[in-house]
Amino acid sequence: MKYNPNEIEAKWQKYWAENQTFAAKNNSEKPKHYVLDMFPYPSGAGLHVGHPLGYIASDVYSRFKRHQGFNVLHPMGYDSFGLPAEQYAIQTGQRPEDTTRVNIDGGVDKEGKQIAGYRKQLDKIGFSFDWAREVRTSNPDYYKHTQWIFIQLFNSWYCRKQGQAFDISDLVKVFEESGNALVEAVCDDNVQIFTADEWNSYSEDQKEKILLQYRLTYLAETEVNWCPGLGTVLANDEIVNGVSERGGFPVIRKKMTQWSMRISAYAERLLEGLNDIDWSESIKESQRNWIGKSVGAMVTFKVKNHDEVIDVFTTRPDTIFGVTFMTLAPEHDLVAKITTPEQKEAVEAYIEKTSKRSERERMADVKTISGVFTGAYAEHPFTKEPVPVWIGDYVLAGYGTGAVMAVPCGDERDYAFANFFKGQNGMKEIRNIFANVDISEAAYGSKDNVEIANSDFLNGLNYKEGTKKAIAKLEEIGQGTGKTNYRLRDAVFSRQRYWGEPFPVYYVNGLPKMIDAQHLPIILPEVEKYLPTEDGLPPLGNAAVWAWDSVKCSVVSTQLIDNVSIFPLELNTMPGWAGSSWYWMRYMDAHNENEFASKEALKYWESVDLYIGGSEHATGHLLYSRFWNKFLKDKGLAPTEEPFKKLINQGMILGTTAYVYRLEGTNTFVSKNKIGDQKVQPIRVDVNFVNSSDELNIEKFKAWREDFGTAEFIFDENGKYIVGREVEKMSKSYYNVVTPDDICAEYGADTLRLYEMFLGPLEQAKPWNTAGISGVFGFLKKLWRLYFDDNGLIVNNDEPTKDNLKSLHKTIKKVQDDIENFSFNTSVSQFMICVNELSSQNCHSRAILEPLAILVSPYAPHIAEELWAQLGHTTSISEVPFPVFEEKHLVETNKEYPVSFNGKMRFTIELPLDLTKEQIEEIVMKDERTQKQLDGRTPNKVIIVPGKIINLVG
Repeated sequence: MKYNPNEIEAKWQKYWAENQTFAAKNNSEKPKHYVLDMFPYPSGAGLHVGHPLGYIASDVYSRFKRHQGFNVLHPMGYDSFGLPAEQYAIQTGQRPEDTTRVNIDGGVDKEGKQIAGYRKQLDKIGFSFDWAREVRTSNPDYYKHTQWIFIQLFNSWYCRKQGQAFDISDLVKVFEESGNALVEAVCDDNVQIFTADEWNSYSEDQKEKILLQYRLTYLAETEVNWCPGLGTVLANDEIVNGVSERGGFPVIRKKMTQWSMRISAYAERLLEGLNDIDWSESIKESQRNWIGKSVGAMVTFKVKNHDEVIDVFTTRPDTIFGVTFMTLAPEHDLVAKITTPEQKEAVEAYIEKTSKRSERERMADVKTISGVFTGAYAEHPFTKEPVPVWIGDYVLAGYGTGAVMAVPCGDERDYAFANFFKGQNGMKEIRNIFANVDISEAAYGSKDNVEIANSDFLNGLNYKEGTKKAIAKLEEIGQGTGKTNYRLRDAVFSRQRYWGEPFPVYYVNGLPKMIDAQHLPIILPEVEKYLPTEDGLPPLGNAAVWAWDSVKCSVVSTQLIDNVSIFPLELNTMPGWAGSSWYWMRYMDAHNENEFASKEALKYWESVDLYIGGSEHATGHLLYSRFWNKFLKDKGLAPTEEPFKKLINQGMILGTTAYVYRLEGTNTFVSKNKIGDQKVQPIRVDVNFVNSSDELNIEKFKAWREDFGTAEFIFDENGKYIVGREVEKMSKSYYNVVTPDDICAEYGADTLRLYEMFLGPLEQAKPWNTAGISGVFGFLKKLWRLYFDDNGLIVNNDEPTKDNLKSLHKTIKKVQDDIENFSFNTSVSQFMICVNELSSQNCHSRAILEPLAILVSPYAPHIAEELWAQLGHTTSISEVPFPVFEEKHLVETNKEYPVSFNGKMRFTIELPLDLTKEQIEEIVMKDERTQKQLDGRTPNKVIIVPGKIINLVG
């Protein structure tokens, strides 16, 4: 009976689907365990072998926990909104919902391309997903709840005093009773103070404008990354080297009215929460850096000959007497107001130039020094000396106040700037305010061993003393105060795109109004074009039916807008991260029509016990998810403060690219081992044209591209063309993609699963090498032969030997320890060792092979199910208890001693470990092999180390 993976795997995948084998229950007497993979985006390219790595790891763990008696929730769905689908729609004239559906379910798109479909690809790999809970963020029954959560954010404010969010109606009551003077809220800067009487006298529109300054989601004019080529705002992680990651279009900084979310309100809680979760230190550090907590002072500098002031946050108020100049971000609101006529042209040209660089690019570029003098001067708070005000792109509008009090003697970037512009436009000599420190070559940025000098009342003080005294003096003269600041900025929540969640918002007198929750979802309308309108409005500006009838409470024709009862709807859509900021909760109760999840389901599952995904989400997705979870906790909806208890970032599986080498100026290709000193052009070639011996299939290569059809070749001495190899990111553009479908078809999904786990530690990057997969396939065939020969099942009821039990229990312990420590690669090695040992022991004992099938099941579930069924069981192996490790089977009772004569080993003898030296010597001396070696002689000395060696000397 041969091992036939294709037949076996199709059988058991059908069985699991029909029997809903992996359906989790929301009420169970078993303990719960929630295992989650990061939300995949379903692209038309489908899966390559690098994508399933994390899914296989989470599946091994999920299956293991079921064997341990847990009620496991292991769901899967799709983050199906986003820019890629929209861009593909623009290019091909297809509807994004159509291409997204085909990408998930498979089929032929409008272009005639055959799409495998994510769902079918995932099913072929044999994952134990609870598919009954599948969610797609682009389905109205899902984004209905995203819209509802947005409304809750809009109707909430954050109380600093109590450290949590409350309903906006509570804030209105405070305003009605006592005004806002004593309110400790996270809100816009420069909120005007008003009394209760003033509030009560305001019009409804005036009140709404004020409340927008406090709401957790609000409209504001914000600096954004605008991409004219894509017609939309981009997040920082969608920009690479100043151009859009998708399409490579230029990106500029621009001010736009956008929806934003006050994630900054949760900065401290986001920091503190990192102490309570089991994440890698590198991911925690990424989040800490992104949040960027710093303690210092807010200092106010008056601008000479203006009514304006420049507010600066500094972590080093002790160095205030070292201020040599000030730098504003080019986008700072004050720049236009304080720039002198003489400097206007230079300033505007500089602003235009820097608008084309992203914030990330500016932060990363520490070598380029650039800036322009505004012509204005600020006044030093203490000395009253004039301080020149410059603009420079190393200062960001979105960080701090967008202004820097430059102390070159204590900061490297200020030092470089001051030296670069030395002697120009009022740039003074660098002033040294540190005693006994040489700054002739570099700034002194340390806070340690500092003694302040040349600083009036701060002379002789250290960093801590100087900081405390400087803040006290600033507060005394009304030009500063102590402050804790965060780098974390409020998140822009608008996108000028079509394929995203519509906002549940309409506008009355230009002010946003929320649509009542009972009328959700507000469904994305049909449009003819997915590009912005001719007058620059977002794509929804093309919708013919996109207005809100406040009487009928329905979406109606835009031609009916009268601003009396029918009003314009929001034209922007939500960003890609909206739906992925709460999706783990929807899995808990995926079919609930009335709420995103019931209280009972939320209470039962609580939070994700294990979350596996890529480290590229270290900041964006994970911060936004934690923010939404904390907000929903404040509202009594989420049961826990943190959404993900344990996080593991899987490493990337890299491709092994194949290269051919064309002689320069010719269409002749030379084999890698024949290049020598010849000048060649390396060209990537489809890896599917290359075999495991790195030999190129010439016919396939010539048929690949028209210009290769006439190619000539210089072969090696064996008449073969050998390609070069290089490990790179797996990508279609590198022609190094290997699909799991091909591997499953040839070797089976169990082989793929085992091989991906065998490649190396889960969290490390590792190259794919298809040549190595045959070894894993061979292992599975060898495993099969323990149970079957050509005539069928050969498992017997023989009592297992001591060696059989030792091999099994070694494996039980190793596999359990490895899964619990996520060291999956060493488990696969142990399986191979165990099967080799049992084969050499000629073991076919049911007492050994039944538990072995269970051990293998998390890794290779299809073959395990088949083995289990062939052993006579009628139910799935998936919830059979995991074998129990018994240490007694690993305790050595005997020792195989090497017996040496004058240091040379001549034979071995197995003896009990509890024998004394005298007993060992007696047995060895009586052994006929000893007598033969001695040939009648008596040894001078017998050296015995119990448990180690026996040596007869002389």
